[in-house]
Amino acid sequence: MIKLLLASAVIALIASVLLTPLITKKREEGKSKKVIGYFFIGTFILGFLATGITLYVTKIDVNWLVFWPAIIVLTLAGAFLASGIERKIKGILFLASLVVAGYVLSAPLWNADDKYQSAEMKAEVEIKPFDETQTPASVPPKFVRNKMKKAFGQVPNTSYYELGRLQIQKVDGKYVYIAPVEFSGFFKWMNGDTTPGYFTMSATDSTDNPKFVAQEMKYVPSAYLNKNLERHMRLQHPFLIYYGDVQLEVDDDGKPYYIRSYGEFISARNGFDVQGIVLVDALSGKTEVIKLADVPEFIDGAVSPETVSLQNSYYGKYVHGYWNSLFGKKDVKLPSDEGTESNVSPIFNENGEMYYFTDFTSPKEGVDSMLGYSLTNARTGQATYYTGNRDASYMDSQGALQIIEKKFIEKKWTGEMPVLYNFYGEASWLTAVLDANGFLQNYFIVSAANPEISAYATTPKEALKLYKTALSRGSSTVEGSSSAEEKNVSGKVQRVYKERLGDFTVVSFLLDNGKNYLVSAETEPLSIYLQVGDEVLVTYGDTGEQFLPVRTLIIKGLQ
Repeated sequence: MIKLLLASAVIALIASVLLTPLITKKREEGKSKKVIGYFFIGTFILGFLATGITLYVTKIDVNWLVFWPAIIVLTLAGAFLASGIERKIKGILFLASLVVAGYVLSAPLWNADDKYQSAEMKAEVEIKPFDETQTPASVPPKFVRNKMKKAFGQVPNTSYYELGRLQIQKVDGKYVYIAPVEFSGFFKWMNGDTTPGYFTMSATDSTDNPKFVAQEMKYVPSAYLNKNLERHMRLQHPFLIYYGDVQLEVDDDGKPYYIRSYGEFISARNGFDVQGIVLVDALSGKTEVIKLADVPEFIDGAVSPETVSLQNSYYGKYVHGYWNSLFGKKDVKLPSDEGTESNVSPIFNENGEMYYFTDFTSPKEGVDSMLGYSLTNARTGQATYYTGNRDASYMDSQGALQIIEKKFIEKKWTGEMPVLYNFYGEASWLTAVLDANGFLQNYFIVSAANPEISAYATTPKEALKLYKTALSRGSSTVEGSSSAEEKNVSGKVQRVYKERLGDFTVVSFLLDNGKNYLVSAETEPLSIYLQVGDEVLVTYGDTGEQFLPVRTLIIKGLQ
């Protein structure tokens, strides 16, 4: 608060100097120094109050360029009230303020190259194949939010509170959704003073139930006056440039903290380049400014999703400058708006690191072909742009959602949170399917290069098994996009496991060469008779996975 008061005093002093005629004429001409002194003091007091109230209410940063409209008015009024040499000086200041205004307003026209450079990404072809032993964080947030609302009865004094912003993170090695309990109004805040805690629910298991964690929080987004979280951050650090909403982060012991990304303008007051975070203890209000390189290990989303979305737009639009983004549009690509958090979707890699996923499409209307996709590290902000296989035309996220809508048109089910994975060497969209009430019905996987290849099931792992068998139905259907080499092997069956998935039986078997294979009865109907001891001839795709997809199976003695 002291920093804000000092800043208000300095700004009020400058305003008083600009507005007050300081050089007086002769006393008989009516220019009393005493009157001017009162005018200066009055201007200072009004300026101090107006500035302090404005900064307190709006929570805007204290950067001198933010006051350029006021500077124009003050210098113009000051020149009008002054006389002689003082009028000339303030007239020059007025003209200078117009130049500053032009600088601020025109910044988007000439800083496009700087924006692009700040968001430039490393380029690669394809992401690594997904480890089928892992379970993707694929439970959609809309479904989780519905379940948390139904479990809100766990909260003490329920009528005081409402569910806050939902976000995903890793806590104690598990991928979970976190949603704080927020005040539902001013009088509820007056009576409650602190919120009782937050909800948590698995991001990988849709059958999990939300759990309420009791952890008092005083500095929250829904609080008022000095306890309002964003205002508290601004009062502590009035000169920092923030971008994006505050986010709740929980350490491995369950203690809640709030963070917010800060950085610098690209130029003037336009553009943003992230530098670090402000960390706030949600109970004590203790704040700490931390550079991105020094962010604590428990924080997954140091770079806000809003910042990543902004960087994606820079990278896609300004590849050849500002004017090209409006007219020629050479090499321009638009990030999709299908993400779950500010047009991006948080996902985790095999090392438990969080990334923001976004696919890019053409600016041409009616085109659902994907031009590429990006993954941005949520802790460092470093991004990689994947071009995909140039020999194949990939469908974008909107195209995947349209397939789901047509697939379940009678049930009126829709897709949510489409994310591109490399499943078995095939670029594939994994999407949760929700009914009209927002409840999870199944998981749908479709090839980005071959939309006719798809599968769905009630869990991601079941859908993956069905999808693998769909890919193995014939090399001709996936040869163009899959990098899996086709190989032949013969041997004796050591183990057999048969499982009913959907309308067909999936047979897993182990050969005496120590490798596992997977085949669907839809592809090879006689595979249902496979048993231990059989001699077989197998043609399979060498995907490098734990269970290799079989394309043809010959059982000696049956064929």
